[in-house]
Amino acid sequence: MNRNAPVFEQVIAQALHLPPIQKVQLVEKLMEALEKELAASVKQAQPRRSLYGVLADLGPAPSAEEIDETRHEMWENFPRQDI
Repeated sequence: MNRNAPVFEQVIAQALHLPPIQKVQLVEKLMEALEKELAASVKQAQPRRSLYGVLADLGPAPSAEEIDETRHEMWENFPRQDI
């Protein structure tokens, strides 16, 4: 990495001497190149594992009737008079 440092410093020094419009163009070109590199690296990454069935060990989901019954039990004493 040290052998690239002088080249990097030279590029930065030269870029600082550019007019503002050319600095913007340089940044745009660098961003395009970076986006392409990142897109290529994402494509090479392993595909994501499906989350389908990840909670299967928890058993079946509660039915709509069970949810309604539990909701009714929770709210039947609301508002409480002893508060």
